[in-house]
Amino acid sequence: MELLQLMDSAVRLATPLLLAALAGLYSERSGIFDIGLEGKMLMGAFVAGAFSAVAGMPVADGGWGWTHGMAWFGLFMAIIVSVMLSLIHGFASITLRGNQLISGVAINFFAAGTTVLVGQEWFHSGGMTPTLKDNQRFEPITLPFADAVKDVPVLGPIYSDLISGHNIIVYIALAAVPVTWWILFRTRFGLRLRAVGENPAAVDTAGISVIKQRYAAVIIAGVLCGVAGAYLSLGTSAAGFVKDMSAGKGFIALAALIFAKWQPRGVLMAALLFGFLEAIGNKYQSVDLGLFVIPVQFMQALPYILTVVILAGFIGKAVPPAAGGEPYVKER
Repeated sequence: MELLQLMDSAVRLATPLLLAALAGLYSERSGIFDIGLEGKMLMGAFVAGAFSAVAGMPVADGGWGWTHGMAWFGLFMAIIVSVMLSLIHGFASITLRGNQLISGVAINFFAAGTTVLVGQEWFHSGGMTPTLKDNQRFEPITLPFADAVKDVPVLGPIYSDLISGHNIIVYIALAAVPVTWWILFRTRFGLRLRAVGENPAAVDTAGISVIKQRYAAVIIAGVLCGVAGAYLSLGTSAAGFVKDMSAGKGFIALAALIFAKWQPRGVLMAALLFGFLEAIGNKYQSVDLGLFVIPVQFMQALPYILTVVILAGFIGKAVPPAAGGEPYVKER
């Protein structure tokens, strides 16, 4: 039962990592490196929490007085803002042929400062949004027959406690993995997108627009980052936005992407691994081994330690798309 609880927590914690890593997968498969995943997640989290909070507040308190649909509206606004940031990154990287890493870092700094500044101006709570009520967030979904099969040995608890009971964004994230695989490896669009990341000149010669393919990829990345950010503020126990709540998850998603060698199935496994380690760190605040005690700080740092280990051990073995990070200049 304790293992099942850890796995359930791991799935919840892996969800934003999975969505952000899939966003990076689309972008980097097209040849656009996206360091700005962190910033887009953070901005998405703030916008989702802020608009859901304002929409559900009474009119007398300056809100809009909505009684339903606030969470979906917050998710929609998070996607819009995240896509806008993706388009800015695309304009700097694709149209202006600027340095992709600098553009991504700029988005991260912009998001970190803007969320606090605007949050303080709107809500006067140190950059936080008001605590969201249940109807302003995505609530857990009980799948069919979950209660009926709960007492069935082995499979019952797995279905009722592990598979059932998550909110809609968790299921969207899990469904996005096979959908991404199908798009990238079974559709014409996916074939062209991967070709643009490997040999854009050959794609251009075939009469396919490299620019359109790359813009399509960064827009998809923006959508996924917006959903990931909305999950942080509308789908977790935080029940709203708090300062810097993305907490480096965008960078961990990049590490997961490298670890997975830019493959959707590997991204899922890597995200679940990071989520499981974070779940362990949250549950076991300190571990007594008899001779010494592992401090709580080490347990909480486990996902970040693993990030460094993975980057150090796999970055030389994982081969990114050949044209990744390089602006395409059409030959005359």
